Amino acid sequence: MVLVAYLSFTHWGGLGDPRFAGFDNWTRLAGDRLMHRAVGLSLLLTVASWAIQTPISLLLGVWSAGRQRGRAVVSALFFLPLLLSSAAVAIVWRALLDPNFGPLAWAGPFLGLGTVDLLGGSTSAFWVIVFVASWQFIPLHMLLYQGGARQIPATLYQAARIDGAGRLGMFWHITLPQLRNTMTTSSILMVVGSLTYFDTVLIMTGGGPGTDTTIVPYLMYRAGFRSWELGYASAIAFTLVVAATLIALVMVRLTGFGSMRSTREGI
Repeated sequence: MVLVAYLSFTHWGGLGDPRFAGFDNWTRLAGDRLMHRAVGLSLLLTVASWAIQTPISLLLGVWSAGRQRGRAVVSALFFLPLLLSSAAVAIVWRALLDPNFGPLAWAGPFLGLGTVDLLGGSTSAFWVIVFVASWQFIPLHMLLYQGGARQIPATLYQAARIDGAGRLGMFWHITLPQLRNTMTTSSILMVVGSLTYFDTVLIMTGGGPGTDTTIVPYLMYRAGFRSWELGYASAIAFTLVVAATLIALVMVRLTGFGSMRSTREGI
């Protein structure tokens, strides 16, 4: 991090010695419209990923913590994406969504939709990235919620049943409050992961079409390893890390996560 901070004040193409440039990279960063757009897309990706992944992973995690028949088999199937690398996931989904050779090549005309090129659409390409990220990482957060749900004392549910509480009431008044710390941990991982999401964008869309999926990490890669402006790329990288750290600290502060000694506090 110290080296990256230093490089952000230099001009360097990867060869030779970095040349001190003062605040040139930071001034350029502040006025770069592509950077502004990339920040907006990164924030949208973060919010959309959290809004989609949190309720699904929460419900699946709580369900998989129970004793339903076939639960272990279904849980194992949901966990399969965790065994794949992000590069492999991106390659598979790019092939599946290929408008010439993938399933959409015959499904589109069959359904009367013609050629369906989701990765070529200015709006659809971004939401494909959101979907693939959710498909890949929901199992991770599902696993977190499963572990948290299994730590909730059964006596709380037994007492609630005696008082006549239904499943929805027990979920709302017992399960959710007891999963408060787990939700904070999961949310921090989602936010930081979304802000640093990169490899799927690189492989599936290359930041396109145009710049419609050029998020901040991809812009950093393009500046550093395509344009060889490593000083400017370092400024982007340092900004990204600082922003992700501050957001994580704010979330910990606002949720009271740091002051909680246990999810069973107050029982």
